[in-house]
Amino acid sequence: MGENKTIKEMQIEVDTYIGQFKEGYFSPLAMMARLTEEMGELAREVNHYHGEKPKKSTEEENTIEEELGDILFVVTCLANSLGIDLETAHNSVMHKFNTRDKDRWTRKEGEGINGSN
Repeated sequence: MGENKTIKEMQIEVDTYIGQFKEGYFSPLAMMARLTEEMGELAREVNHYHGEKPKKSTEEENTIEEELGDILFVVTCLANSLGIDLETAHNSVMHKFNTRDKDRWTRKEGEGINGSN
C-alpha cells in the first residue's frame, strides 16, 4: 500500500478495476454528480476538523485523506472515460501557472522553479 505510483499507473489501475464490470464507467454527467457529492463530503470533513462545526457523536468517522482519495478516484474515472491523460493535463496546467501567473504572487527568498527568482 505504501508504494509510489505515477499518475499513469493510477489511471491504469482504475481502468483495470472498472473494466471488470459490465456497467463500465458512468456517463460524464453522472460522474460530475458523483464528484459534486464527494466534494460535499470533503467540505464536511474540512469543516469538522478545521471549522466551527464539530462532528456529531452519531456521524461516521471519515478523514480528509479518505475524501480526497474518493475525489481522486472519481476524477480519474472521468478522465479515463473521456480519454484524457492526467499527466498531460497536469503538465499543461503547471505550464500555464508558471507562465501566466509567474509574477502574480510574492516569492519566498530564493524560491522558484529553478531555485531562483
